[in-house]
Amino acid sequence: MSVDNKVPAIRFKGFSGDWDKEILGEHVKLENGFAFQSKYFKKMPTTIIVLTPGSVNIGGGFQAGKGQYYDEKQEVSSKYIFKPDDMFITMTDLTPTAQALGYPAIIPKDENTYLHNQRLGKLVGFNGDLAFLYSLLCTMKKQKEVVLTSSGTTVKHTSPDKFLNRICLFPKKEEQTQIGNYFQKLDILINKHEQKHEKLSNIKKAMLEKMFPKQGETIPEIRFKGFSGEWEEKELGNDIAEIVGGGTPSTEIPEFWDGDIDWYSPTEIGINVYAGGSQKKITALGLNNSSAKILPAGNTVLFTSRAGIGDMAILVKPGATNQGFQSLIVKEGFSPYFIYSAGKQIKEFALKHASGSTFLEISGKQLGRMKILTPNLEEQTIIGNYFQKLDELINQHQQQITKLNNIKQACLSKMFV
Repeated sequence: MSVDNKVPAIRFKGFSGDWDKEILGEHVKLENGFAFQSKYFKKMPTTIIVLTPGSVNIGGGFQAGKGQYYDEKQEVSSKYIFKPDDMFITMTDLTPTAQALGYPAIIPKDENTYLHNQRLGKLVGFNGDLAFLYSLLCTMKKQKEVVLTSSGTTVKHTSPDKFLNRICLFPKKEEQTQIGNYFQKLDILINKHEQKHEKLSNIKKAMLEKMFPKQGETIPEIRFKGFSGEWEEKELGNDIAEIVGGGTPSTEIPEFWDGDIDWYSPTEIGINVYAGGSQKKITALGLNNSSAKILPAGNTVLFTSRAGIGDMAILVKPGATNQGFQSLIVKEGFSPYFIYSAGKQIKEFALKHASGSTFLEISGKQLGRMKILTPNLEEQTIIGNYFQKLDELINQHQQQITKLNNIKQACLSKMFV
């Protein structure tokens, strides 16, 4: 599409003709917020929340739970109190590396009162379709325009004049409404999956607390029917698993690389339950000329021992790792998914006992000394199966969120000029 094109690549049926090129400030105004004093901020939750740039997702959207709690006894001018469905944008970036500058969000309808601080701008008086304007400001093109005209060397910021003094292309109101409705429906679908994802994640977190014994106890609070008695203490590196480190073949020898053996680094672990393929591969020659070892599939739980200690994944096909791992090859009599589900305890132990001057690291020997309570294999398996099903549901919603967000981003680039 040429720079001077005035029609989008994708359009709803029944619409034609050029969009109108106009200054954004001719259609909407931007109101500044207030510099609330930090001495009135509270650590404990209140229903009065001062919104910040962190209250807006990168890409647009309200970030629930992100803000600063404010003293409920302090009077606030109604001018700086947001109303439900008010739209605002970030006037300041989150950090030098997290660019949320210029992205919009909508005030939700809930029990909280949200306050408008000086790092946000409230959009008022728009004479078109608000949902269209919201989606327009979510486009990468518009966000880049804000960044390019911003000030600041470390953290970027914009002003009402800079933000509003930009050329935008607008269709007629009817077409704006069609576009706005389409993206609203997409956002509703994304939000539904996000809510289900959050709910299931919270259930998992709560059940992990209740289905494993608390510190100093030997019986969990919640148990499947038919099981009783105390859990037995086992040593992680002696009774439960063989702990195996990794290694890196020389990067100066091409024959060691681009083979067919999976070779994981810590940055690849932690998002997905299963590790089914690495970004980099090594050859058999590279494996034999390094301290890397082939780990068996199914009963190996990868465990990162540095560069982010405690990330875990279950290996689904044989592979190797670099030296940033102390992986657990789970022995017979123990459930790999049960051990994976006990990851929070293992991570806490590793962080507590890690050492190092340059970066923290836990050795295989030190990790192996951890004592962990386990029931018999039958109960382990049932517990592991329960959390496996939960993880599958959580992953299904995450996949839908990713899919819908990809659709949204593709449509934003094609349905606006």
